[in-house]
Amino acid sequence: MADHSRRTRGRTLPVIAGTQVLVVGLGRFGSAVASELTQLGFEVLGVDTDARRVQAMSDALTHVVEADTTSVEVLEQLGARDFDNAVVGIGSDIEASILTTSALADAGVPNIIAKAVTDAHGRILERVGANTVVYPEKEMGRRVAHLVGGSIIDWFQLDANFAMVETLAPEETLGRTLADLGLRARYGVTVVCFKPGDGGFTYATAETVLEQGDVLVVAGPSDACEAFARMT
Repeated sequence: MADHSRRTRGRTLPVIAGTQVLVVGLGRFGSAVASELTQLGFEVLGVDTDARRVQAMSDALTHVVEADTTSVEVLEQLGARDFDNAVVGIGSDIEASILTTSALADAGVPNIIAKAVTDAHGRILERVGANTVVYPEKEMGRRVAHLVGGSIIDWFQLDANFAMVETLAPEETLGRTLADLGLRARYGVTVVCFKPGDGGFTYATAETVLEQGDVLVVAGPSDACEAFARMT
């Protein structure tokens, strides 16, 4: 494995191939992604054209640079070819988002994840080189919609018609084992894990007995999960 280094703010910093991520755009989405990646142990280079954002993230990320990433030349100067993964978090400037994604693809970055604000934006990002396109606002809007009413604690849409839902155990499931309840046959959902009372989440087994206040995570078709959660 070759050793590389990048000089940032007067320091020579090692870059270990396979563990570094380039995050372009340090707004709310990009900065959250970059901060979480850093917490997970990745080496993150954050890039933005806004000096204030760069300054704000200077102590949170491994490296942070003020630069315009819409050209391959600038990305070459930043060492983009050394990165296996890049996240394009630019949202307000669609042109910059598309040009940056295209430039990253031209620079040879193998895995590019890009944020889109509209379906049309997302389709263009895919065409110019994004491997994965995410729609944070749309996905959060759908997630919040499922939380209305209070019976659903959290909602995770895994694909178009399959979800995982965190909810309180419905009254009619209390005091019986999961084997006796037969939730998959009766309601089309499977209990993935549960949290008893004040305890932490743990695996659910056929012998698990649910009690008042227990929190469940169930998986299944979206409509079945929704109907099951609304029983509480």
